[in-house]
Amino acid sequence: MLKELVLKCRTCRRFYENEAVSTSDLRDLVDLARHTASTANSQALKFRLCNTPEENAKVFDTLGWAGALPDWDGPQKGERPSAYIIILCDLSLGKNKLYDDGIAAQTIMLGAVEKGYGGCILGNVQRSHLAEALSIDPSLYSIDLVLALGKPKEEVVIVPMKEDGDTRYYRDENQVHYVPKRALDDMFI
Repeated sequence: MLKELVLKCRTCRRFYENEAVSTSDLRDLVDLARHTASTANSQALKFRLCNTPEENAKVFDTLGWAGALPDWDGPQKGERPSAYIIILCDLSLGKNKLYDDGIAAQTIMLGAVEKGYGGCILGNVQRSHLAEALSIDPSLYSIDLVLALGKPKEEVVIVPMKEDGDTRYYRDENQVHYVPKRALDDMFI
């Protein structure tokens, strides 16, 4: 059921790094995304797949992981993603795209959860460094988002937002990751 899939699709930032994500699974996830809506049906998104330790290390070094956890530098060795999908825009096709990357990213994440993976959508990317590391020509492609994927190594729990209205996620002493959510009645005007 879709609702169950959405509720299971939580941001994951720690993984079993030694459990590979196959190129076939990555291609299946991009195949889902290519069937989603696209501004003016431009289909301007392109995807760069990474699932080797060498390329993964290059990608990892360009990412910022958790703004609400200032004392955490990101996943340690052994807990890093075992794959990445980099979402790019082919600038010859889609300079005016609006939301395509978000639609594609969420679709990929839902598909990843269905396959037993977890993931994190990252916008905090040193784009020029990543482009250089992976030989992506910035005059041809913009780097929009990086999706980190792998077998989840953490528990993520949705909790009601506290009375003070703080929506920042947090971890307890056991590294359980909590994500506050507003009540349904607070979503309507």
